[in-house]
Amino acid sequence: MNFGAMVSKNEASDILEAQALIWKHIFSYVNSMSLNCIVELGIPDAIYKYGKPMSLSVLASMLPINSEKIQSLSRLMRIVTQSGFFYAEKYIAQDGNEEEVYQLTKVGQLLLKENPLSMIPFLSRTLNETRIKSCLFLSNWFQNGDYTAFQSAHGSTIWEFANHKQEFKEHFNEAMASDSKLTAACLLYNGEEINLGERLFEGLNSLVDVGGGTGTMTKAIASACPQLNCICFDLPHVVAGLKNYTNVTFFGGDMFKAIPQADAILLKCVLHNWEDVECVKILKLCK
Repeated sequence: MNFGAMVSKNEASDILEAQALIWKHIFSYVNSMSLNCIVELGIPDAIYKYGKPMSLSVLASMLPINSEKIQSLSRLMRIVTQSGFFYAEKYIAQDGNEEEVYQLTKVGQLLLKENPLSMIPFLSRTLNETRIKSCLFLSNWFQNGDYTAFQSAHGSTIWEFANHKQEFKEHFNEAMASDSKLTAACLLYNGEEINLGERLFEGLNSLVDVGGGTGTMTKAIASACPQLNCICFDLPHVVAGLKNYTNVTFFGGDMFKAIPQADAILLKCVLHNWEDVECVKILKLCK
């Protein structure tokens, strides 16, 4: 490629294509931030509660936004509609004017606060200033000895940070619980509400959920499989104060030292946090 000020016709085509790709990556954060914005403004809930396709003017009247920002709201809705969270169609109003109306897609339904499988807790935990700041320290992290970019950004690991920031800790637990609810619903049941858990864990008498947090996934499995004695295993401060019930026992410990024995061991959202050496150590303790 000619890196001078003048380029050939063929080079110009390649350069413009490359520019477009780089622009795409530069501005891709707009999609994530737009998603976060509609959740913070309560747009999915407003459209759902309206009960029918909602026009932009009606939507604007129901949101806590500046009246001068309606045109900007239109642009926001265009982004999130293109991303697949809403359907948009043309509608002729009573005054004869054409309006665009919006309704939720199946994807958008996961952004409703009242949906038991809502992804809002996970979204809010991930797209907040504390977590995003880590991404701004990636180049620093590559040059220092910190374990994660989060540590470079905040001076401590995410686990240490959570121990000293109660609100962050609560949001983290809520996020993981919401993810477990969704996973459990898909893993243990199908559309006819047939209990798939009994088939998955058939012939087993016990299960330990390593890094099980506050026990959302453990409880779901225990409920679907009453014959299964389940242990929710996590750090002592995580399970402190949590009460055992029916066939669920909360147990505190260190997965790098010992893991309770059981017929089956569940590792959900655990191994990705560690290097290969640590993962091998955890897996060996699962024997």
